[in-house]
Parts: sequence; structure tokens; C-alpha cells
Amino acid sequence: MKVFYGIQGTGNGHITRGRIMARELYAADVTVTYQFTGRSQDQFFDMEIFNGYQWCEGLTFSVKNGKINPVRTILKSRPIRLFKDIRQLDLSGYDLVICDYEPVTAWAARQQKKKTIGVSHQYAFQYKIPRSGGDPLSEAVMRNFAPVDTGIGLHWYHFDQPILPPIIATPDMPQHTQKNKIVVYLPFENQRQLIELLAQFKGFEFNIYSFCPARTPYHANIHCKPLSLYGFQRDMHDCAGIICNAGFELASESLYLGKKILVKPVHGQMEQASNAAALTELGYGHAMKRVDRTAIEQWLHETKAVRITYPNTARYLVQWIKAGMQPIDQDWCNQVWSDVKVIPVDLH
Repeated sequence: MKVFYGIQGTGNGHITRGRIMARELYAADVTVTYQFTGRSQDQFFDMEIFNGYQWCEGLTFSVKNGKINPVRTILKSRPIRLFKDIRQLDLSGYDLVICDYEPVTAWAARQQKKKTIGVSHQYAFQYKIPRSGGDPLSEAVMRNFAPVDTGIGLHWYHFDQPILPPIIATPDMPQHTQKNKIVVYLPFENQRQLIELLAQFKGFEFNIYSFCPARTPYHANIHCKPLSLYGFQRDMHDCAGIICNAGFELASESLYLGKKILVKPVHGQMEQASNAAALTELGYGHAMKRVDRTAIEQWLHETKAVRITYPNTARYLVQWIKAGMQPIDQDWCNQVWSDVKVIPVDLH
């Protein structure tokens, strides 16, 4: 079987999910060509598993100080280039197209009438799940950004809908947690202001993953680190909690590892606002509307979290693809969810 797999590269969550799917597809002897869009080609890192991927510009959002800038988003978009990339993508030699919310692949497959399945958190929004910050325009954008024949939605809970658990790596559980160690991933916020705020909490150690500004004053409890898959995973393994935007994949990994979570949604991003609402509604995490000192201080002293035993959803999906991709029903989804358990974690 030959598969073309398009992955949205705007956030690292899509790429993380792609790495996990890539391992399972390779193990199942599926030949895959990968395409990435959504960020500059030189900003991708740790991409060896994709074995010589394709790249084109695609679409992305312009974000500054934690807020989507609609004017800059429009100015940075290049519709003529986008339409050309869609026309030039030849999918004729492939048996199946998989799309992780990547618009060039999705629209090229639609034009060429290729069978396409979508695997992403965004496809869960076709069902009744917690929503926040939405309006008719944002709902229409989400439906039409990367349309597919069969959209397989992923979420932290099924909400009695035919959706699946997150696709995450399933590492060994940490044997030791550093109670005052916090991982921070807020790349869309003003990093200098963020550092100065977190430095005030002297009893905690903050490991900030982002492009930290030059000439930042030294603080003993602040560690600025470059984006790195393995470094980030190492710090995630033994930290007590994570402060991050309300993307889906990172929160999923945190829940699997039993970390406490504080999210700050990107303003103007309906998906992230809805994720924050779902986390708080389920009791899985905390949210703040802006980077707020009081909210952070309260959360830092929180001693409760949950660990969720998510299965290897990627393996279930690859087995489903190899078996002929029968229509997804609630019984099959229930089988995938059957081993999921929510376990309280005491961080004392």
C-alpha cells in the first residue's frame, strides 16, 4: 500500500502525532510519502523519521503576544501560491491519502477524487463536544480548512460520540517527580515579560522552551532551552506540571504522564478556547484567559492531577487501514476506549 500523508506544521502537536503514526505505518510495511506545510522549512527539527519529506508553504496564522493577528494573517497568506501548490501536487500514484489537517493535501485530494481520511483533533469538532469562543465564521473555517472523506476526530474523552483517544507516545511512567520543576511552552507570548513574571516564584524551577530573547537578565530559577524533541521529553518526564497554550497534543501527553496542567489559549483561536473549556469541564486541568500572576501562583501550589491510561490509538488506526477501512461505528470506538482509566495523582 502506498500512502500520501499531509501534516500541518504550524504547531508541534501535529508533527508529534505524525511521528507516532509514522512508526506504526512503518511497522505495518506501509510505504508513505510525507508532506509538511505551515511554517518555514528551516524551522522543522528532529524530522529523521519522515525519511525525506516534501514541503510547501501552505497556510498558517500570524500570532503575536498570545493573540491571532487577522490582518497579518491575511497579509502573510499567498493564495496564488496556495492554489498553485494544490494543482501541482500529483496524488495519482497513491492508494490512500491521510491528512492531519493539512490544506494543500486535503484540497488536492478532493480535486483529484482520491480517497482521503483525516486524523486530527480538529475533526472531532464535527460532533457534539465542548465548544467555546466560536462563531459562524470560525466554525466554517474549521470545516473547510482541510476537508476529507472520513474525518477521524481525537479527544481526551469520547463525549458519547464516535471519536477516538489521543495519538500519543506511551513511554514508561516516571519513577520520580521533581515537585518544584515546571515545563513552560508558551511560544506565542512575549517571552521577556513571561520570564520576568515567572522569575518571581523563587521556590520553583521553570524550564522554558522557546526562542528566548537576547540579553535576558539572569534568574537562577529560569532555564531557557531551545526547541528539542528529546530535551523536551526528558524534562516532561520528571516535572510536576506544565504551563502551555491550549493545543491538543501536548496536553494529551501531560495527561498520560500524570502532570498537572495550566493552559492559556491563543486569543481568537476557537479550537484552543474549546480545549481549555474541555479540560476544566472534565476536571483534567486549569485554564487562564491571559498570562496571569494570581492564576499561576494558585496553580503552582495545586497538589492534585490525573493520569489517563490512553491506548496506542495509532496502532488501532493502522490496523483499521490495513483491514480495509470499514465505516467507523460506536462499537469499534468503545473497544478502543475500553482500557482507558482516569487515575488520581497526589503531587505532595
